[in-house]
Amino acid sequence: MAGATPAVAARRRVRGVVFDMDGTLTVPVIDFQYMRQRVGVGPTGDILDIISSWPAEEQQRAHQAILEIEEQALRDMQAMPGLLELCSHLDDSGIPRGLITRNVLRSVHYFHEHHLPVPPFLPAISRECEFPYKPSPAALLHICNTWGIAPEECIMVGDSAKDDVVCGNRAGAVTVLLDTEGRYTDASQLTGECKPTFAVSSLTEFLGLLRNQFELLPPVGQQQREQQQEQEQQEQQQAA
Repeated sequence: MAGATPAVAARRRVRGVVFDMDGTLTVPVIDFQYMRQRVGVGPTGDILDIISSWPAEEQQRAHQAILEIEEQALRDMQAMPGLLELCSHLDDSGIPRGLITRNVLRSVHYFHEHHLPVPPFLPAISRECEFPYKPSPAALLHICNTWGIAPEECIMVGDSAKDDVVCGNRAGAVTVLLDTEGRYTDASQLTGECKPTFAVSSLTEFLGLLRNQFELLPPVGQQQREQQQEQEQQEQQQAA
């Protein structure tokens, strides 16, 4: 599903990976169709955008309903198969891993405390942070800046084409669509900002993609990166 393995020389350099949480790092447990019905939102449109346009009293009622659903999701939370092996590989390679979710910070803390026996994802940005939520690329660009890497050196991984993939594409990152439930019967049919660079069906497949398609390098400082780019340009000129 991810594609053929290129020659080592053609591998793309990656210095950081950012993940969605629900349905990506954790097994999908939230029924978003039920959430829409419970809140009173139709089948189309961004649920958070729609709620933000309502009167304050209606917004409070809607957010309370969402909170109750998310609290139940905490009790049902399970780590996605292959997560620990993937985290260990990234950590051993010196690759930072971050998290951007439209969920609340309490859910992020619960995930870290109860389902992740390795160092946490940092930065971990929830919808309560100052950044606009996905598909805005603002949070992803902030993480890249925090790590001192260019967006094209980062991978954005998520299970939503309209949120995670669009976010990554707008930032200029590599995008990986994780489709564990077969929602996208043919990811190649996705177009425009929703089209991912790669599509995988599991975190284990994503780990294989990392090993076969990418050169994993720890982040470097801005000055070191500029020196490295200058050296690469000189090597290219000499080879020309």
